[in-house]
Amino acid sequence: MDGSTNSLDDVSAGSSTEFPDRLSLMEMRLQAQDDEITLLKSSLADALRKLRLHEQQIPLLKQQLIAVNPGAARVLNQPFCIDGFSKPCRLSASSLDGLHHPPNRTRRNSEKLSKDSQDKSKQRMPKKAASSTNLLTRSPSLEGRAKDLLSSTGAQGSRRGTQGQSIKMFIRGRPITMYIPSNIQNYEELRMDFPTEKLDLDWVYGYRGRDCRGNLYVLPSGEAVYFIACVVVLYHVTNRTQRHYRKHTDCVRCLAIHPDKVLVASGQTAGVDKDGKPLQPFVHIWDSTTLVTLQQIGLGTFERGVGSVAFSNADAGTFLCVIDESNEHMLSVWDWKKNTMVLEVKSTTEAVFAVEFSPADTSNIITCGKSHVYFWTQSAGTLTKKQGIFGKYKKPKFIMCFVFSLTGDVLTGDSEGNILTWGKSAADIKTLGKGAKETFQIMKQTRAHEGSVFTLCILQGGALLSGGGKDRRIIRWSADLAPERECEIPEKFGAVRTIANVDGEELLVGTTRNAILRGTFSDGFVAIVQGHVDEMWGLATHPSQNLFLTCGNDKQACLWNAEDHSLGWCTHLEESGLCADFSPNGSVVSIGLSTGRWLVLDVQTREVVCDLTDGNEQLSVMRYSPDGSFLAVGSHDNFIYIYSVMEGGRRYTRFGKCTGHSSFITHLDWSKDGKYIMSNSGDYEILYWDVAGGCKLLRNRFESKDREWASYTCVLGFHVMGVWLEGSDGTDINALCRSHSEKVVAVADDFCKVHLFQYPCPKPKAPSHRFFRTGEPKRKGDSMNRDGKRSSTLHKFGLTLHKQECDGKCNVTVCFGVLGQLA
Repeated sequence: MDGSTNSLDDVSAGSSTEFPDRLSLMEMRLQAQDDEITLLKSSLADALRKLRLHEQQIPLLKQQLIAVNPGAARVLNQPFCIDGFSKPCRLSASSLDGLHHPPNRTRRNSEKLSKDSQDKSKQRMPKKAASSTNLLTRSPSLEGRAKDLLSSTGAQGSRRGTQGQSIKMFIRGRPITMYIPSNIQNYEELRMDFPTEKLDLDWVYGYRGRDCRGNLYVLPSGEAVYFIACVVVLYHVTNRTQRHYRKHTDCVRCLAIHPDKVLVASGQTAGVDKDGKPLQPFVHIWDSTTLVTLQQIGLGTFERGVGSVAFSNADAGTFLCVIDESNEHMLSVWDWKKNTMVLEVKSTTEAVFAVEFSPADTSNIITCGKSHVYFWTQSAGTLTKKQGIFGKYKKPKFIMCFVFSLTGDVLTGDSEGNILTWGKSAADIKTLGKGAKETFQIMKQTRAHEGSVFTLCILQGGALLSGGGKDRRIIRWSADLAPERECEIPEKFGAVRTIANVDGEELLVGTTRNAILRGTFSDGFVAIVQGHVDEMWGLATHPSQNLFLTCGNDKQACLWNAEDHSLGWCTHLEESGLCADFSPNGSVVSIGLSTGRWLVLDVQTREVVCDLTDGNEQLSVMRYSPDGSFLAVGSHDNFIYIYSVMEGGRRYTRFGKCTGHSSFITHLDWSKDGKYIMSNSGDYEILYWDVAGGCKLLRNRFESKDREWASYTCVLGFHVMGVWLEGSDGTDINALCRSHSEKVVAVADDFCKVHLFQYPCPKPKAPSHRFFRTGEPKRKGDSMNRDGKRSSTLHKFGLTLHKQECDGKCNVTVCFGVLGQLA
């Protein structure tokens, strides 16, 4: 327990501590080198695979050549000398592919023979087959398929050639060939329009309490105000409805409520746009009734982000104090209505947790954080600070929080579990001389909690509430700090992060495990808002009910009800859950874990009905076939494992393994007939598999151009080419899902946007509707490593569409891996 408390303290302190720029630059260089190495490896693997394919085709070509011209056998077996070597050699498979060059005469003879044999073979082939060969030879993008068609016979090869067209897209310089389906007669004339459907943000699940503080308030309207990712949520506790302020471009880190209890100030961290260019942090002041932004403060002034904000009280909220997250944690005071900065000063290089104006005097400001509590005084356009003197009392590592008592004293909570009462002491002229100044000293120390005091809250009558970290207790104190009542919140919700007073009796409690509790000392507390505690990766929607399941690095699998926005159940996994899928009958759900292990849970009872392992690397995708007879398991070991499913999804046996990818599996989909699979990998490869035929790799991707797919989640494919922006690095699109009506496709990207495209979307620069930035975007230099692990702060999306689609609206569930947010 001691270790967990210390880790919470470290998270609290580290949230405002920045990494050196040099380290960030080194990470960027290392990432770029890793990308280049991986691309070279994948290109080499691709070349070797093609060489093996050519080696397999050489005997067939020899047989056809000999059948057409028996004299060719003598040439094929004729010894010759390689330039500069006396040892005779014979033509090998490699030499037929032009890898070794014979003497000029032999080469000319073989070229002539090859040309004659091709002419004669064309005369013997059906006309359609000959025309298909010409077409493929003329098309540069299909030259590599010419040998395949030459070695194939019958009408099937003829049909492939008559409609053979292809286009290429490039990702990080790697060409990806897309074959145009037969039902598209003129690709150039295709027109891409905006989809008629649009999205509305319905609900945001979760709360950011793990690494933020001072982030939960109650308005007179009965709404609780809190933030998660880029959204400030206004949740009506009684009516159970939500409204959302969505004008921020990056993660919100702090909140402050104006003395009129209507206006709200929210500060965000710095971000990046789609081109990786930095976006500057700022503070928005907005009306909680209308959600209208009244002022934007500090654009171009703050560095890295805004850590703390506070309105003045004595002058009816005229001024706003802001502390940014630069190395010096700059403290600035603003006349927010005029959008002018009154003064600015360096505060400290240590982490700062909170800032407040004195309720009686706007010229007095207090800040606290790591190893300090500062008392600031404004005079003649400058701010001067005085360090609080601990004297005979032990100086704590962190001053976690503070409030003003009704008598004007300052009460602080620290990492030692104490509440300290601070007051002014007269200047000690006798000891320090005439130049001595008044100081702020500890007047009283009260032992409050075991472990840190994470939050303090003053009630109207002067009573005080304190929330503990290690002991998870909430204590009510009298005005003279005598304990009156206490309770302990359940361990599963974590420590107390912040407390908001509803009516003097009822409280809202934000916790470090990203939950908001509602209750009283008498009746206890229940969760009204819950979320994951760590990054989320897996997301799956139920095939027939408004349910969806999420899983992530917090080793939790949660089933949510999308109708009443409640948590159905939550079960503990022994490892991180990274992917999931419901069986077509909806009775079970399979979950892939980080070690190659995967589980099948009964949706009603949460019972584990199957526990299997494939390989020893993380799993990236689980996908049932349309009829539920097969389950495909995509792994980071480059394989797709196929299982036969029996007894309604309660028994599984290995059917086969798809081998051929040169990088980890990222996405896969089944064909509508349940016989074939389309898959994508980390090196931007598209492969097709004949599962019913024994999990065979379909060498000729041209054969799959007209195949219909039961789902479409692969981010690479002809039908979704248009969703990629020009210059994409291959990791910008994290998730994609086609609607069940097959009219639209939703895309989740690295820049916190959900796009809605027309489906199919095969042309570049296709128009799309763009919706809410609610996740944490990719920072400059962040990327998904080719081994599937993330660097820095990139968080992956999951995305899926519900089957219910009506009235021009699509029901889309988006999973954001930002400390447990769902939208």
